[in-house]
Amino acid sequence: MESIRVFAGDCTVRFEGSRDRVQRGRVVVVAKPDRTVLVHDTSGYQPVAWLTRADSLTVESGPESFGLVARAGDQVLTVESHDSARRSEYPASEAGVPVGSHPGTGEPLVRTGGSVVGLDSGVEFSLPAGATVLDETCDDCGLPLMRVERGATFEVCIDRQCDPLDDHVQDKFDGEWTCPDCGSPLRIIRRGGRLLAGCDAYPECETAFSVPTGVVVDDCECGLPIFETGRGRRCLDSTCEFA
Repeated sequence: MESIRVFAGDCTVRFEGSRDRVQRGRVVVVAKPDRTVLVHDTSGYQPVAWLTRADSLTVESGPESFGLVARAGDQVLTVESHDSARRSEYPASEAGVPVGSHPGTGEPLVRTGGSVVGLDSGVEFSLPAGATVLDETCDDCGLPLMRVERGATFEVCIDRQCDPLDDHVQDKFDGEWTCPDCGSPLRIIRRGGRLLAGCDAYPECETAFSVPTGVVVDDCECGLPIFETGRGRRCLDSTCEFA
């Protein structure tokens, strides 16, 4: 698991970049795993100096002192302690929306961006685009279920090894539509990390369409299905002139 390092003491803080400045005071310095450095004093919520996602971060630590240099392009943040300094390190993770607990470890599960992660172990379940994590749990493994729209609405386990979304989409739509170029069935396949409706005559016919996030609501004049998506209606073929 990643960790956040915290330093405190009487420090001189130098920032070189868009506006050079030098400050001194008893401050707390927070160094994050992504090399973001924040220097806080007693006033307000905003740091007195910071550098976000530095290209490099160097920390030198002695028995009673520390020095820190963060660089991002032509910006440099330097912090040098002058007296007995305190240092500590704490396990840390992204903060997310609670979505239950892991059935095996009991650790809290949270949704952060496109994943559900365990706060203690760091176990991660990547979610497909547009997924909604539900309060219900999987009958097989006990993890949360998610609702996903891929031509129809499916409720599946967040662990794709337990209950693969692709299998459900294949059962529903494999061979359901016809290739507009050669008339062969369109198969539901995964290629290059994308879920596709690809021509069964591949490689002789390379026609393939990415299955969008949405549900099938109608037929297009071109013969392919029309999806209702978050951005409105569209044909399976995103370049279709009839849609």
